[in-house]
Amino acid sequence: MHNFQTNYDKILEVLNTIEPKSNFLHQIRKPRLTDKELISINLTSEFMSIDSEHQLFRLLPEKLAAKIERSVYNRRRRRLFEAIELIREQLSSFFNEFEDCFIVDSMPLEVCKLSRSGHSKICKE
Repeated sequence: MHNFQTNYDKILEVLNTIEPKSNFLHQIRKPRLTDKELISINLTSEFMSIDSEHQLFRLLPEKLAAKIERSVYNRRRRRLFEAIELIREQLSSFFNEFEDCFIVDSMPLEVCKLSRSGHSKICKE
C-alpha cells in the first residue's frame, strides 16, 4: 500500500488496541499531536521505507503536517525512543505469540572488497 494516510490509520488503530495511553511524556502545554500519533507516524514511515525526513514531510498528509513542525517532530521522536521501543516489543510479541519457528530470509552481502590488492606492491614478497 502506498497511501500514507491509510497505513497511518491502520497502525494507529493497532496502537490503540495495544496501548491505552495517548501521551507518554509530561508536557506543560497540550500538544496538537499526541505522542501515540507521533509514534504512529514514525512506524508508518519505517513501514513504507521512507528514510529521509524530507521525504516523510513531503508525503505527510496536510491534516497531519499542520499539527507538527519538523524540528518539534525530531525532538519529540528522540525523547519518545524508550516508548517506541516498548511498543515495538509489544507489537512483535503480539505478532509472534503463536509461532514456534521463524524463517529468516537473508542474503550475504560483501562488506569489504579487496579491489586493489592485486595492483598493490606493498607487503608482497
